[in-house]
Amino acid sequence: MRNTSWARSRSMGPSWCMDSVVLRPVTRDDFELLATWLAAPHVWRWWHQEFSPEALERDFGPGLRGEEPGENLIAEIDGRPVAHLQRSLWSDYPDELAEISPWVDVPEGAATIDYLVGEGVGLGIGPQVLTALVADTWERHVDCPAIIVPIAAGNRPSWRALEKVGFTRIGTAQLKPDNPIDPPDHVVMALERGMLST
Repeated sequence: MRNTSWARSRSMGPSWCMDSVVLRPVTRDDFELLATWLAAPHVWRWWHQEFSPEALERDFGPGLRGEEPGENLIAEIDGRPVAHLQRSLWSDYPDELAEISPWVDVPEGAATIDYLVGEGVGLGIGPQVLTALVADTWERHVDCPAIIVPIAAGNRPSWRALEKVGFTRIGTAQLKPDNPIDPPDHVVMALERGMLST
């Protein structure tokens, strides 16, 4: 699972509706769209993930086949894909859990999320889809007490979007960055169950 950022903005017409967000699993039909989003400069800067057909199959194929515990999701607004979201339980990724545990307490059953906005950057879509993802996490993972998210310290727009949803900063951590040009400095954000901003 990776930390994420924002993608390039595209023109949105007056029919763009922010009233509801639908979350659905990624399918292979989304690979072309994901490649476009991952190639966008603002996404590539922080996500730093290959987007060739072979790389997409390598990174997303195991999840589609049920071989990967983490979830890859597409967020849609008014039937239009706007963002890619990831969700997993820390306990499903013991290496990552071991890396962050010296820095912050991770309660049993805690989840983590990652996200990138592919359409409509600057229109408030980030907090909108994060609100939907958090609510869905509480519903689907009834024993999850908190969502804990490490973010590259330099990626201010990303952790500011989390703050708008109700996440608070619980510490810092020195973690391997997704982009090798970045230092290991991370901000760690958390949201406890029942604390979602609306």
